Amino acid sequence: MFYLSEIEHTLRLPPHLLNLPLNEAIKGELEGLFVDKVIANLGLGISIYDIRSIGGGFIYPSEGASTYTVKFRLVVFRPFVGEVITARLKESTAEGLRLSLGFFDDIYVPAPLMPNPSRSESDPENKNQVKWIWKFDEQDYPIDGVDEIRFQVYNVSYPSIPLEQDKDSKPFAPMVIKGSLDADGLGPISWWI
Repeated sequence: MFYLSEIEHTLRLPPHLLNLPLNEAIKGELEGLFVDKVIANLGLGISIYDIRSIGGGFIYPSEGASTYTVKFRLVVFRPFVGEVITARLKESTAEGLRLSLGFFDDIYVPAPLMPNPSRSESDPENKNQVKWIWKFDEQDYPIDGVDEIRFQVYNVSYPSIPLEQDKDSKPFAPMVIKGSLDADGLGPISWWI
């Protein structure tokens, strides 16, 4: 789920940061560039783990900032296909579920990957959402958002940035995890206790 990735980056350090110790100034700039950002085909940057080397310090003509080549390690969130993760229910619609880890909210469980057989019913408590119900041995097991939900990672994708986006469409998500609840032990934890 979490990995250490070594990255080399050419960093322009603004002059107002030169009064700080070099490691501290560079780490602050790297955090602004990489933490809480999705890097395509790498994952979501969580934290700068350490700085391995700093090279350069050149000031190019007509610039007042120094430029460094920095090698550092970044803690990255990138689940692998088949991994089982526990999350909370964020939204339940006729298309499926949207789950959240707290720091990452773009996890979707589409209707075909729900436990089989499942059905959706309108939620009397929330008119904009539905309640998914799994039927097993003539008994109904609802997914109501009270418990944490275990899901298996089915796919991790990094969609390309759209050139145009409709006003009514969902906000763009640079990393999307598609999950499945269609296996033993998956779904709300209370189902299996």
